[in-house]
Amino acid sequence: MVIPDPAATGAGIATGSLAQSGRSARRILGMTLLTLVFPTAFVSALLLGSVAVPLADVLRVLVGASVENPVWHTIVMDVRLPRAITAAVAGAALSVAGVQMQTLFRNPLADPFVLGITSGAGLGVALVVLASGGVGFATAMGLGAAFGVTGAASVGALGVTLILLLIAGRTSSPVTMLVAGLMIGYVTNALVSMLIWFADPNRVTAFLSWGFGSFRGTSWTELTILVPVVLVGIVATLLMTKQLNALLLGEAYAASMGVSIRRTRRILVGLAAVLAGSVTAFCGPIGFIGIAVPHAVRSLFLTSDHRLVLPGSALLGASAALVAEIVAQLPGADLVLPVNAVTALFGAPVVLLLILGRRTQGGFT
Repeated sequence: MVIPDPAATGAGIATGSLAQSGRSARRILGMTLLTLVFPTAFVSALLLGSVAVPLADVLRVLVGASVENPVWHTIVMDVRLPRAITAAVAGAALSVAGVQMQTLFRNPLADPFVLGITSGAGLGVALVVLASGGVGFATAMGLGAAFGVTGAASVGALGVTLILLLIAGRTSSPVTMLVAGLMIGYVTNALVSMLIWFADPNRVTAFLSWGFGSFRGTSWTELTILVPVVLVGIVATLLMTKQLNALLLGEAYAASMGVSIRRTRRILVGLAAVLAGSVTAFCGPIGFIGIAVPHAVRSLFLTSDHRLVLPGSALLGASAALVAEIVAQLPGADLVLPVNAVTALFGAPVVLLLILGRRTQGGFT
């Protein structure tokens, strides 16, 4: 029998303790950084635009105080604040949905956009906008129309997700799932193209404008729908961190831990569909945030533990969407870029770098 050297054993324990302490410090620092970045990005979105508003006046408007130039109040309260809230909520929702999809399908390339879920939501919106004329959402047609559009988008997203789950039951290959998502996206886009071909030109123009992706068109009335729906979806997802962590090690392990796989799948599918569908309904199809942000958060924290990844993704996703909106506004200019162009321009290289440089962590490669 080999007797371990007490000195060596002690050194090993000390090294492990130091490593654990270093990881804990990194995670605390990372969460603190994300917590500080979000309000900075949010305030910057209120400051910057075609016209720069002084920080002091922005703060006065936010606390309800009067400002010397009443134009500042109109710009901040009626234009930039709803836009910033929309961007933050949408970014958080898409990032959390991306975490759900990547864990559920055990696929690092999964997100609502890549797997065709956003396309399914877009098909639902197309049926409402092109077939029934629900253009303008709640601003033009009241809360009933907004609920109808959100419901249609969620149903479309849910339908595509259920198809993906059926495919996932027949294959464990991430590449197969990715190809399946792309094919589903092509089919839904083909159906949308057929609707566009036979639709009224005015409705087509409105739908195509929606398809570029934007946080600008959401009013305070619509935010009374979007914000509660997203918050409920995110909170419900946070309550499922135990099940998500168990799924990281496979369905067999999760089942041995007492997790009901079928029930968990249904809940996660429903939550992801609602999050992606509601954002797609009001903002259009926003790409790359849902796939890039979860990878960035896992790399930042060096863990796939959902107790850190979910809140971290919500914070970073909200910040990323706000930064994309600021860039799309081209501060100091009257020109506005589509948000999707900005997220693709910066998101695609980030995803590529993260996937190429990321070491195996917590069940993902």
